[in-house]
Amino acid sequence: MVVYHAAITVSADSSARVAEHRRTHLERLFELRAKGLVIGGGPSPDGQRADLFYRLAQPSEITRLIEEDPYWLGKVWTGYTLRSFGQFVEPWELPPPAPDGSRTAVIVEGEATEPEMATFVLIELRGAGRLAFGGFLEGETTLALMKTGDAGEAIGWHADTGFWKTESLAARPILYVL
Repeated sequence: MVVYHAAITVSADSSARVAEHRRTHLERLFELRAKGLVIGGGPSPDGQRADLFYRLAQPSEITRLIEEDPYWLGKVWTGYTLRSFGQFVEPWELPPPAPDGSRTAVIVEGEATEPEMATFVLIELRGAGRLAFGGFLEGETTLALMKTGDAGEAIGWHADTGFWKTESLAARPILYVL
């Protein structure tokens, strides 16, 4: 199985189309999640991007899964960038969907100085209830969905360990829908 991060761009004038396609978009994502094909994700609070995490047996499926989404077909989504995880810390549990935008989280990305030790830190953060899921992308870059709405706190959880290049750590908010 390969886990992908899809960074999705949204059209500048998508707000009118979102309402038209939202119900079918969410139903489809909930169905894909029930099948184990979607791990989680959601939009940015300003609605200008979305981050989704897919788990696939066949890497060729990713394009189809994105481009058959009602938001893609309805031109809400205009593009996407895919990155695969070389190492992934699975979620212990999948929280119930929060389509109302009430669950905020932070995505943290950064370069590890000691990847092996950073892996243990990610596992410990998951055990402490701070990490939803995440892992290593290309090289020594990590991407982690953190269970806090405070970007500074999420970066601190990484930086304080000394296993990340502090200057490389960046965080952005996400509405953790699923």
